[in-house]
Amino acid sequence: MLKEELQLLQEPGSYVGEVVKVMGKSKVLVKVHPEGKYVVDIDKSIDITKITPSTRVALRNDSYVLHLVLPSKVDPLVNLMKVEKVPDSTYDMIGGLDQQIKEIKEVIELPIKHPELFESLGIAQPKGVLLYGPPGTGKTLLARAVAHHTDCTFIRVSGSELVQKYIGEGSRMVRELFVMAREHAPSIIFMDEIDSIGSARMESGSGNGDSEVQRTMLELLNQLDGFEASNKIKVLMATNRIDILDQALLRPGRIDRKIEFPNPNEDSRCDILKIHSRKMNLMRGIDLKKIAEKMNGASGAELKIMLLKSA
Repeated sequence: MLKEELQLLQEPGSYVGEVVKVMGKSKVLVKVHPEGKYVVDIDKSIDITKITPSTRVALRNDSYVLHLVLPSKVDPLVNLMKVEKVPDSTYDMIGGLDQQIKEIKEVIELPIKHPELFESLGIAQPKGVLLYGPPGTGKTLLARAVAHHTDCTFIRVSGSELVQKYIGEGSRMVRELFVMAREHAPSIIFMDEIDSIGSARMESGSGNGDSEVQRTMLELLNQLDGFEASNKIKVLMATNRIDILDQALLRPGRIDRKIEFPNPNEDSRCDILKIHSRKMNLMRGIDLKKIAEKMNGASGAELKIMLLKSA
């Protein structure tokens, strides 16, 4: 064991790079910071089928031959954000949001399942979608459902989790979040409470905390500008304060569709009650329509809690 360790220590250092594109059976385009991009050969011991875009690799410092595939360098905190490969939520579990489901299918499901339609028309796929409305109106549930119906990895993060104590930590987590999304594509990044980092910027912040939030937001803008929507990565953001969001975040090319989630009307409340009571043994004589009439202004989440308490 000591002999192997000595041999490892005596080996010359390697350059660490990131695969941009696989080019044929024996060459790969690799990005090496800060030098640039190179087309390199692959060592015979490497299985090229295991190399995909965004894979971290090691290049020999004398010949730039790719000789080692490295593990993903993703912060453990970011890894905790990844949810199961396919969430178990479905459209059937959502009541009173027929219009919102239709819109999310147009901008998320259709491009992922049928990208050729956009290519044939010569138009760019939507990148990001903003879901806005009061708390408890089904924004997260619909985001999970579209991930289920598109067989996408669902990566959820709260904007408040990206507000870090130390300078540069928030922006680093944003970068690694998108690295992980590329590694697990097709994937949907769901950023809840986006107003935590995406509020309108002031000309002069009140302290280092404000400056760090702005750095994190600028990194998010850079990431939104830097990836191709055709790479099967979609970004969903949610907020209940659309009025305070920075216009730079909302412009087309970053956020291509805004979908409103209002509190449900009477018919929608009745639909929600029916969905959540399907598997409940309710007492005879309970009239869900009358309950829906009396709960004016209630959100979907409040209706569900009311049913659970009365069951």
